[in-house]
Amino acid sequence: MRLKLNCDLGESFGAWKMGLDDEVMPHIDQANIACGFHAGDPLVMQKTLALAKTHGVEVGAHPGYPDLVGFGRRSLKATSDEIRALMCYQMSALDGMAACEGLTMSYVKPHGALYNDMMADSSVRAAVMAAVASYHRPIVLVLQGTPDAEQHRAEAEQYGLKLSFEAFADRCYDDDGKLLSRTREGAVHSKEKMLAQVKQLKETGTVTSISGHTLNLYADTLCVHGDNMAGVQAIQTIRAMIDSEEC
Repeated sequence: MRLKLNCDLGESFGAWKMGLDDEVMPHIDQANIACGFHAGDPLVMQKTLALAKTHGVEVGAHPGYPDLVGFGRRSLKATSDEIRALMCYQMSALDGMAACEGLTMSYVKPHGALYNDMMADSSVRAAVMAAVASYHRPIVLVLQGTPDAEQHRAEAEQYGLKLSFEAFADRCYDDDGKLLSRTREGAVHSKEKMLAQVKQLKETGTVTSISGHTLNLYADTLCVHGDNMAGVQAIQTIRAMIDSEEC
């Protein structure tokens, strides 16, 4: 399969610097840009968008719960109406700033706890889908690719939504096809296991779960992380693997 590479970027805030965006951007296809609720600020958003434009990278909104202190990794008891509103607010902010840079936001990928809640709770997923569907023009929604992909595709069709399914390069999968919780040992792969998982996914469309089960996993895009130079180097290696005819 031909995978795009996506990365969460624009997550610095004020004097606090997060990630190596300048180093990562040349090697990816899609930049998921923080919209100010879990990370990012107007200047960071502007600079990240300009960087994406320089390298011809597709831009998408990366909205999260309003939780700067917790980096959006804590679930909030938000109502469906609140989720729809916070999604639309953040998508609109990124889309408007992208337009000022001569870019068009083409997709949305929820961040952190909102992403996890969306995958685990059908009511949260429905609220997210309703928010994206209510946008004033068609936007693709990124969901985690799991064995339930066809069910999720059917749900999206009810809203007239197009989905893009995502796999993760550095995360271990549980036996049910979900990501292994970060609280469990082995949740994040070593570099060697990460590259092996990318190779397996590209060649066979499968991943191996924590217990050794082979799981079919359709994916359009692969999430990578560039928080340090080792991560950037891994992205460069993955880029070469994805672009190569042979792994």
